[in-house]
Amino acid sequence: MAQAVHGSVLDDLGVRIAGGELEAGQVLTLAALEEHYAVSRTVVREAVRVLESMGLLVSRRRVGITVQPTRDWNALDTTLIRWRLRGNSRSQQLVALTELRSAIEPVAAKLAASRASQRERTRLLELAAQLQALGASERGDSPEYLQADIEFHDLILDASGNALLAAVKEPIAQVLAGRANLGLTPARPLHDALHNHVLTAQAIADGDPLAAEKHSKGYLDTILGEVLIIHDAAIGEAPEFESETPDTP
Repeated sequence: MAQAVHGSVLDDLGVRIAGGELEAGQVLTLAALEEHYAVSRTVVREAVRVLESMGLLVSRRRVGITVQPTRDWNALDTTLIRWRLRGNSRSQQLVALTELRSAIEPVAAKLAASRASQRERTRLLELAAQLQALGASERGDSPEYLQADIEFHDLILDASGNALLAAVKEPIAQVLAGRANLGLTPARPLHDALHNHVLTAQAIADGDPLAAEKHSKGYLDTILGEVLIIHDAAIGEAPEFESETPDTP
């Protein structure tokens, strides 16, 4: 009997669905999952309950547990994002989240230029300087760079003064961390991306909404170009699912 390979039934089953091993429309049963993972019925029920809350599964009497199509998933759930970044759809997930950032962050930067507090403006300049220094020393792939980058983008979203824009902080943090964990963040960041981070911070500090929007769009255009290259390179690769469990319930 297979054991969960990612620490829990929930994690393993979630990765298998998010990665496409278990396809939409496939019907599972509690008994088969219980046998597959060699765990109690209670553990299986709890995992299924959580996956149902995320839109990945639906349970119906006399039908079973059905895997749902991606359109029904809670796409901004941070756990689901992590699972998708670990599976075959990682490049598509990077593109989709970067496209979301491109739609949101320039607007947030524009609003932040008008609404940010003086403390927020000062902190953005400090973070931009830190990113620039780490990038110049070819530490763009370091934990310190990732931490500063996440704080930089979180702060722009918070400083927008719009709670709905700020609500996407966690998904954005996940895509930044996901790129780093996959080894896709360059040690020396692309000049246009890093330079536009600095210019965005300066525009917000100066209270220039149009410049803040322009330079935020500038770094996101560069980043989107990077992830599209990653996506194009991934097309045609052999499927690579991380679970070591050959049998499928």
